[in-house]
Amino acid sequence: MKKTTTATQKTARWQDTTVLSQILQIGALLLVAWALTACSSASPYRAADGSGFGYSERKITDNHYRVNFKARGDNTTLAMDYALLRASELTLEQEYDWFQVVNRETFVNRERVSSGSSFGAGAGYETIRDCTPLGCRVYRRPVRSYHMGIALGDDRSVVETVLEVRMGRGVRPEEGQTFDAREVYNNLKPESSNG
Repeated sequence: MKKTTTATQKTARWQDTTVLSQILQIGALLLVAWALTACSSASPYRAADGSGFGYSERKITDNHYRVNFKARGDNTTLAMDYALLRASELTLEQEYDWFQVVNRETFVNRERVSSGSSFGAGAGYETIRDCTPLGCRVYRRPVRSYHMGIALGDDRSVVETVLEVRMGRGVRPEEGQTFDAREVYNNLKPESSNG
């Protein structure tokens, strides 16, 4: 009878361990999903990274620059605002007062991603080492695993705004698209820069 009790206890422990393992796996998946959501909500206004997303500029002459802003999505207004914001920052960094937009282009590139799903199951064996003061016993038990993935499909877009700007000091010209750099910066800076 003692062996039956021991076998029953081991089965109960195995079931408890399996349930705990499944709970930990679900918790880990939820943590990963939360982390990915947090990363994806980072502000798009930043210096361009390796993929080219963010702002960048190229000096053409001492007071003439090409400013690019590239982001995921298709919000052309936001892309234009961030390109103007970078132009204002650059103007102030170069100790100019105003800038004129000489040329402006905005591009939106769309890509359709289709939906799909994946399901799978696996089976294998887990090696268990059960030790007591009298010695150790090693045995194998079957283990099953299941996975599922669903992609709902979406439209992926990339928007890019390119501005050519000429910078100046003193009185701002009235003709063309000229902007006071300090005013543009104060109006368009991201909320996190309000410190």
